[in-house]
Amino acid sequence: MREKKQKKIVELTPLALEIAKKRYLRTDLEGRIIETPTQLFWRVARHMAKAEINWADNGVVEKTAEKFFQVMADFRFVCSGKAMFEAGNPGGSGQMSACFVLPIRDSIKSIFKTLGEAAYIQKNNGGTGFNFSPIRPRGDKVKNVPNAASGPVDFLQAYAAALSKILQGAKRRGANMGILNVDHPDIFEFIHLKEIDKTIDNFNLSVGAFDEFMEAVEQNKFWKLINPRTKQSVRRLKARRLFNEIVASAWRSGDPGMVFLDRIERDNPTPALGRLWATNPCGEIPLLPYESCNLTSIVLSRHLRKTKGKGWFGGPRYEIDWDKLAETVKLAVRFLDDMIEVNTYTLPEIERIVKYGNRKIGLGVMGLAHLFYLLGIPYGSKRSLRLAERLAKFIRKQAEEASLELAKGRGVFPNFDVSIFAGTAEKYRQATLLTVAPTGTISLLANTSSGIEPVFSLVNERNLFYEDKKTRKVVIIDPIFELVLGKLYSPTKKKEVINHLLQGAHLRETGVSSEVADVFVTTADVKPKEHILMQAAWQKWIDNSVSKTINLPRQASLEDVAEAYLLAWKTGCKGITVYRDGSKEHQVVSIGGGKVKGEEKKVTVEDETICPECGAKMIVSEGCMSCPVCGYSLCKS
Repeated sequence: MREKKQKKIVELTPLALEIAKKRYLRTDLEGRIIETPTQLFWRVARHMAKAEINWADNGVVEKTAEKFFQVMADFRFVCSGKAMFEAGNPGGSGQMSACFVLPIRDSIKSIFKTLGEAAYIQKNNGGTGFNFSPIRPRGDKVKNVPNAASGPVDFLQAYAAALSKILQGAKRRGANMGILNVDHPDIFEFIHLKEIDKTIDNFNLSVGAFDEFMEAVEQNKFWKLINPRTKQSVRRLKARRLFNEIVASAWRSGDPGMVFLDRIERDNPTPALGRLWATNPCGEIPLLPYESCNLTSIVLSRHLRKTKGKGWFGGPRYEIDWDKLAETVKLAVRFLDDMIEVNTYTLPEIERIVKYGNRKIGLGVMGLAHLFYLLGIPYGSKRSLRLAERLAKFIRKQAEEASLELAKGRGVFPNFDVSIFAGTAEKYRQATLLTVAPTGTISLLANTSSGIEPVFSLVNERNLFYEDKKTRKVVIIDPIFELVLGKLYSPTKKKEVINHLLQGAHLRETGVSSEVADVFVTTADVKPKEHILMQAAWQKWIDNSVSKTINLPRQASLEDVAEAYLLAWKTGCKGITVYRDGSKEHQVVSIGGGKVKGEEKKVTVEDETICPECGAKMIVSEGCMSCPVCGYSLCKS
């Protein structure tokens, strides 16, 4: 039986195979690879399916494992990189959850207890999120001693320094999210932290904003800063002044982002257990203390079918296979529920709230930009936004049906009776279902576009390292772009187009048709408003959150950043991360030239922005600095 199933071979591109070797395939004590990609996928499938024994016999376990393997082998969905490495791996920790939120309380004992827990989680390759708002402000009383308190920013710096010493896989530091609410007295210090302290690069920073604050910004009203210890107002200022400080810092450095706490709370399935004050490092899942995110992403571009006639580029004509997508969604929900069951929990508090509490899952998507390419739809167009919302709504419906069906056989999530669903017919197996997570490395493994982001560039160069210790540059071409060029143009013309792009030309300057240029939109072509509306279209139907970067051109003004933040709030996004091209101290990747008026500082490419694994230039995307070619990142999924 097993030999028959092993006939299905997992096929990877050369780049994906290289990533699998570095990230996911098992090795022996000498570091030699001891499994194939096919064996990797079987290892993951069988490990997840072990949970089925709780509700059925061994026959169902084996059948479920085969179903999991088939959809993964066809790249219809891919679990998080963390789960892919850990599942069934005797050399791993067994901790398959990617990220966690930990509590912060206003006491030295609690603060350093949490730091110790974070260190333990990160040693097991997890990321952590914190909201530092409960900590009394700098200079406050400590045991009736005035001016004794260090304040939340000092403790955040202590966390960053301590956690930076923990290497994950001997290569990278773990990712973190640090949040401070907009009514905290130390909010100005927090806003400018990364401009002052250049070592805080293992933390994403976000201001926790309330609807009342955003309304005060719009109406130019006053805003109060409140001491969290005394609950008393310590300062009154115009909300717009504070908002402008956030905007200016984000314009200069990309930090802080914003999380809209009231919008998040409106989707809190268990408000009786506490408010959702914090998110995981990339912001895609708001969590209660000790909750974790358990992630898998559907590859949208693998859910198309060929129809009669020729497509827009002369190749096959495609349409979305909704039946196939429904099947994948329901199997992925089952896969994630099984993951919670067979997961290893590093702290008992995590097991209590995750496995025996809310059982939250985060089923996401990737390959949206590639789906648009194959359908001939420009990213950011009205047509793309309508289709995005239709996809999100459909996936939500299928996920809910799957959760309801699982609950019939396995029971509702244990905290159901204290949830917003208590007393209703909505008897779900999981408290939350959907998210959109960053998918940098796993999207490269699946040879598709990342998350719901547009493609960053159509052509990349990377360095390959050979045994003679010499490096040679190779050109990586977006697979759908390469497919279309091959259909429309001769080999000579195709090579000419690629060479123009490598030299920095825009696609419209390479001699391709206007239709090709219109469809093959990249990040630089998408307007900030279009980025936000795309995020909002998905967020409308997603009960967790959406990780996305709102890329701005170098010429963007402070007003552009302010408008982006306000639009994100108004359109129902739960958070926003902006990145103005060239705004970091060291330029990452240029997506459009030009100098901002009044800015004298020259921005250059430095070694810090070169990927240490493949030599490509790194980019800022989805709240992380990452390599668009090999997927190396500080915030990796």
